[in-house]
Amino acid sequence: MPTTGGARTVQEPATAGARTGAARATGRGGPRSRTAPTGTVLATVVRAEDAPGPTLVLRLDQLPAGALALGGELARLRQALSGTAYADLHKIALYGPAIRTGTGTAAHPDLDYRFVQALPDRAFDFRAGCGHSLLACVVADGRPGPVTVRAVTTGDTVLCEREPLEGAFDDAYTLSFLKPPTAPGTLPTGRPVDVLLGVPVSLVRYGNPYVFVDARHVPEAALQDRLLRLRAEAARVLGYPPHSALPKIAAFAAGPGGVSVRALTVGGWHPRLALTGAAALAAAGALDGTVVPAPTGPVRTPGGTVTVSTAPDRVRVHHKRATVLGRLELPWRIHATA
Repeated sequence: MPTTGGARTVQEPATAGARTGAARATGRGGPRSRTAPTGTVLATVVRAEDAPGPTLVLRLDQLPAGALALGGELARLRQALSGTAYADLHKIALYGPAIRTGTGTAAHPDLDYRFVQALPDRAFDFRAGCGHSLLACVVADGRPGPVTVRAVTTGDTVLCEREPLEGAFDDAYTLSFLKPPTAPGTLPTGRPVDVLLGVPVSLVRYGNPYVFVDARHVPEAALQDRLLRLRAEAARVLGYPPHSALPKIAAFAAGPGGVSVRALTVGGWHPRLALTGAAALAAAGALDGTVVPAPTGPVRTPGGTVTVSTAPDRVRVHHKRATVLGRLELPWRIHATA
């Protein structure tokens, strides 16, 4: 049945994982077990550092029986955020325990996670992935120890491990994408270099599908417009709708000081580099013949550096943090399953 009303902030006692105000999440304390009142769902708002905005995180076991979590329900969630500090939120993540046996491994993950990208036209894209939102689920869940997450929308399995930093307020994470860079499908066209609109690019599918282009081939004065045109052509080649969030695109420059990158996200420039973009860049650099050089140190971006590393069986993105901004009760209208 329909519900009415807007978002309501959930007041909780201050702990290591949820302090008064914007709380820095430490990954300790375990998942929340509180049940929302009938007609509402509990949500956690988490901001991963370097992300363009926060993620609204929902536990699947907090959704009402019969809920489908499709566009209509998610649109009502966004409407309920009107008038709050999260009215412009564009990332939604749904997660829950994976069906498994034994401990979390690449074959038996701890959590299943699904990402939804809210688009500027109020529609939703259910096919993209987001590493920062995946980390937001891990932080919101709060379980101790390494956590292995299966990204349902992209098929990736990601190992999240805390990496204590000496002198830091709390822990950072290393996220390992448990797939060899050389795995079949990393080059979706089967070629390390494709030519789009006369420009040599590398199309890579790792974390998300990405287009990488050397900035020397793109005029600086028209960089954003040119990248959007290349992205649209890549979408056509890879079979994505013209207005999809995929593929992502980034321009890079290589020099004596290493690699610098500037990337687009939904709505404009990314403040730094998407976590999946960092993984895809490292994977592309590990493959022979692509336009992307192997990063030899921290990757420079407009917002700071991003650290990646590769191994034969995985790509790692290091030093990632996330903050719990708040917990909310949101109204939910149930669409019963047939």
